[in-house]
Amino acid sequence: MAFKLNVNGKVLEADVDPDTPLLWTLRDTLGILGPKFGCGVAQCGACTVHIDGVAKRSCVLPVSAVGSAQVTTIEAMEHHPIGKKVQAAWMNLDVAQCGYCQPGQIMAATALLAKTPKPTDADIDSAMTNICRCATYTRIRAAIKQASGQHEKA
Repeated sequence: MAFKLNVNGKVLEADVDPDTPLLWTLRDTLGILGPKFGCGVAQCGACTVHIDGVAKRSCVLPVSAVGSAQVTTIEAMEHHPIGKKVQAAWMNLDVAQCGYCQPGQIMAATALLAKTPKPTDADIDSAMTNICRCATYTRIRAAIKQASGQHEKA
């Protein structure tokens, strides 16, 4: 079945089964490789994308559920005012170690800051449920604070 998806500001067409996860539609059909496969059960967050600005796990979201919503992936964050600040803080504080989970982490952090511009540690703990096998959580928290203008060091 053909689906027209609004991805990163472009209308793209994907001919996939309605129950195909958005992650596989993005990666395998549309060639958008930023969202990663981690667990396949919405636990790790490596596949995080924004659906109308809300962080969602694309590995369990059927493409048929997207409809006309705006899908945003890590590839578009350099053009997003908050995403650009988050990416700069990530670089400034050398957050990434292996880097595999970082697209999902950045997407979750950007959604958090869009909703809560000056998050507390509790806000960060609540929103940042993505898993990092390298355990860069201290640097992730510091980068979120820095991107929000709260300049915490890692």
